[in-house]
Amino acid sequence: MSEIKNNCCSTIDISESDVIAAMKAIQGYIDISPGDFREVFQVAYTHALQRIKDSLKARDIMTQPVHCVELHMDVIQAATFLADKRFSGAPVIDAAGKIVGVLSEKDFLAKMGLGQPASFMQIVAHCLNNSGCMASSLRNHSVQEIMTAPAITAGPEMTMGAISALFIDKRINRLPIVDPEGRPVGIVTRTDLVQSYCLTR
Repeated sequence: MSEIKNNCCSTIDISESDVIAAMKAIQGYIDISPGDFREVFQVAYTHALQRIKDSLKARDIMTQPVHCVELHMDVIQAATFLADKRFSGAPVIDAAGKIVGVLSEKDFLAKMGLGQPASFMQIVAHCLNNSGCMASSLRNHSVQEIMTAPAITAGPEMTMGAISALFIDKRINRLPIVDPEGRPVGIVTRTDLVQSYCLTR
């Protein structure tokens, strides 16, 4: 995200059209009493909120640059990369730089035989109750073997509201934003969404 991150806690600017839309949505004659004004304001706020959701696009809230792992990278390199960056996952790119999948903690846990979601303490308990480290089974595997594919991606023009709905519907934590050739131009994470939504408070 660019400017939006810096102005995260700005207040919503309710436009005249928001107020007019709110007044039209309220049935009957409006006598401007405190209660009526509050009702107008609340409906106008809802209209303003929807306007912001529809006007902010992926290009406005995405993080750049995108840190990716490579398709044929071994999982030790990939895990070290993610740990160093403190990421829970990243897009996977092929030799042409196109996104072909996503590698996340869920993929590692699934390959290790743990149900999803698994907590850190479940991993500790498993290791303490069994001989050897459960992660050792991942050695000699490549990213391609454990990643989730195909990746769910979107274009820069997808609205914030649509992105939010996609996160809920697909149960994802990150959305790579790609150009028409499928190459990454940014990424929207749950953190980006939360920071953007504080504009609506």
